[in-house]
Amino acid sequence: MTSTEVLRFTLDLPDKWMVSNYLRVFEEGGLGRAFLNGLLITGVSSVLNIILSSSASFILVRRETKLTNTLYLYFFMGLIAPMSTITTIRVVQWMGFYGSITSVIFIYAALNTAFSVFLYSGFIKSIPKALDEVAFIEGASMFDVFFRIVTPLILPVNATVAIMVFMAVWNDITIPLYFLTDSSDWTMPLSVYNFYGKYSRDWNLIFANLVLTSLPVLILYIFAQKYIVSGLTAGAVKG
Repeated sequence: MTSTEVLRFTLDLPDKWMVSNYLRVFEEGGLGRAFLNGLLITGVSSVLNIILSSSASFILVRRETKLTNTLYLYFFMGLIAPMSTITTIRVVQWMGFYGSITSVIFIYAALNTAFSVFLYSGFIKSIPKALDEVAFIEGASMFDVFFRIVTPLILPVNATVAIMVFMAVWNDITIPLYFLTDSSDWTMPLSVYNFYGKYSRDWNLIFANLVLTSLPVLILYIFAQKYIVSGLTAGAVKG
């Protein structure tokens, strides 16, 4: 190739749409079960993360003591400290549920706690403490204040956390690969291994699998992107 020659690439739609690839992937790859597994893991881990992170943030913000400040820094370290896979495997084995979907749910809920606590804390700081004091005068408990006063006010952050945790968990491949020993419990990103062997690779089925795997997240982001932006802006500005 001379210096005057220029490489030209074109990006066009395919001349022929092979719908049969998607049907074959869905049937042979077990995407129906993988979809339900992914939905269970992402849904439960997102709910756990919201409940635990929001309640922990409420305590950390409202009780300004040395202990709560230390705990907040401990949560903040989770944003920069990487996960130790071997140590986590040993802990899960010691707890007795290694290889189960339960272990993956707990790990995902814990991995996303640091960012969620950081986001919730910034928003809860903007909620006046006078609301808590008035509720306590009326005889409300700490649980009443959190669930009846604070929870309705943090709905934008709840939506943001739920969407971001859902997308992060749905697209992840490492945790299910290390902690799910039964292939019937695999999620959709892992189902691509059904068409990727040592000596043969069905690229047409692999890419069809990837398209179907990314489709739920793409649809979710298109319809929920305004909640992501509003929740992040509220947590950052008001904090």
